[in-house]
Amino acid sequence: MSKQGGALRLQDVATAAGVSIATASRSLSGAPGVSESVAERVREVARQMGYVANLHARSLAAGTSRSVGLVVHEIGDPYFAEIASGVLRVGADEGLTVQICHTGRDPERELDQIRTLVANRVGAIVVAGSGFVDPALQNAARTDLQAYREAGGRVAVIGRHHLGVDAVLPDNVAGGRAVAEHLLGLGHRRIAVATGWQGLTTIADRLAGVAEAFAAEGLDFADVPVVEVAFTREGGKVAAERILADHPDVTAVLALNDDMAIGVLSALRSRGIAVPERISVTGFDDVAVAQDLAPSLTTIRLPMSEMGALALELALKPPAGRPRRRTTGHELVVRDSSGPPPA
Repeated sequence: MSKQGGALRLQDVATAAGVSIATASRSLSGAPGVSESVAERVREVARQMGYVANLHARSLAAGTSRSVGLVVHEIGDPYFAEIASGVLRVGADEGLTVQICHTGRDPERELDQIRTLVANRVGAIVVAGSGFVDPALQNAARTDLQAYREAGGRVAVIGRHHLGVDAVLPDNVAGGRAVAEHLLGLGHRRIAVATGWQGLTTIADRLAGVAEAFAAEGLDFADVPVVEVAFTREGGKVAAERILADHPDVTAVLALNDDMAIGVLSALRSRGIAVPERISVTGFDDVAVAQDLAPSLTTIRLPMSEMGALALELALKPPAGRPRRRTTGHELVVRDSSGPPPA
């Protein structure tokens, strides 16, 4: 009855015994809340399968693990670097080592990184960055993290995910609405949006906020050019080139993160296009370099370092009966890259 081709997991025992992961965990640890007959059946199944309880799970539950994991999408993106700084600050205060993993916004790689952190016996995991609009893309990660939590691990996420854990939720919808209102208020009507993959909840939420602002002005957002490319600086350059080629009358580019906005500014500068006199550019996040660009970048400020700190603080708290939610504020920061459209 032993499993072939890989190490047995608590989930395998639970499935074979016909019980939940929580029941299997309690049965094998001797915790209360399970009848003796059920507990004995689970223990017998475990013996037959050759399952040996992970002794490290007890150190997780006891809070004795001194390392935590951080999963980010793009470690080179200043957004994630600033989030990481907050996680590292809390980690240092707590005497913890932080292991950082990079996923490239690939759900399969994200799952692999989560499994690696669990195998490395970290005591808590913070998943930073967007979840995926399609919940099915996170089903396997949700299952693995549930088993990890049943074994005593702690988890928190930044962004809207489908993982059923504590979360820090950035003001993405409200921020998208605010930056679009800013451009519309300046008089822009020929606006293009530079965005990453719309299967990410962060992008879906920011786009939803932008659409709300257009609707409030009686404008049809379906008429707005939305250019989907890589959610990176290089992607911003590509988006700008496409916008200039396909929509030469555009007077403003609304990029859904600062990294893309920096790429847009670079492409416009190489073409000799004045910002904001000819085309205004806005970003989202307010990374540290945004104020030092020429022109400095109009953007939405999120408290990224604080978001990272809060996420790890949530992960280190004792588990609650239901997932905890913490929302962030946002601020429209108007700088030199936005102005009225040309006459």
